Amino acid sequence: MPEERRSGMIEKAAIFVLPGVILLGAILMIRLGKRGGEAFVRGARSGLSTTVSLIPAMLMLTVGLSMFTASGAVDWLAHSLSSVCGALGIPSELLPLIVTRPVSGSASTATFADLIAAHGADSPAGLAASVMMGSSDTLIYVISVYFTGAKGVRSTRHAFPVAAIVMVICVLLSCYLCRVLL
Repeated sequence: MPEERRSGMIEKAAIFVLPGVILLGAILMIRLGKRGGEAFVRGARSGLSTTVSLIPAMLMLTVGLSMFTASGAVDWLAHSLSSVCGALGIPSELLPLIVTRPVSGSASTATFADLIAAHGADSPAGLAASVMMGSSDTLIYVISVYFTGAKGVRSTRHAFPVAAIVMVICVLLSCYLCRVLL
């Protein structure tokens, strides 16, 4: 099957996915009757209260990251770590992304876009950055969301160190795999 024809078929099928999911949800709500509607309202109410409780933590993270970036600390940190990262096989162009990725998804997306624009998507740094963006998450954001809104979670002392170790492994493997396989 030619590539254009297959692409056109995928686009046509994709048009029906969201309406199909909504229709399936409506059918399930009708089949469940009153219980389905009540469950939806309870879930929406719970989600709203969780969102409101997370606003102070998200505001603090946003302001802190903005101050960190605007002060030039990200660039300073990236420059300071360039020799260590070079010895580990990490392209120096990735350093701003490595610094912002654990803290902010939007900042790391902007940094990623700048990196791709400056070095190209097929460059070693662009490829490693693409793998890193697809295989990692913003660990501080995730930890704050899970533990600020989670009820009954008391022991969180190992969460950040483990998440940081996973992030380091993600960076190292992204660079290694792109260097070896691509």
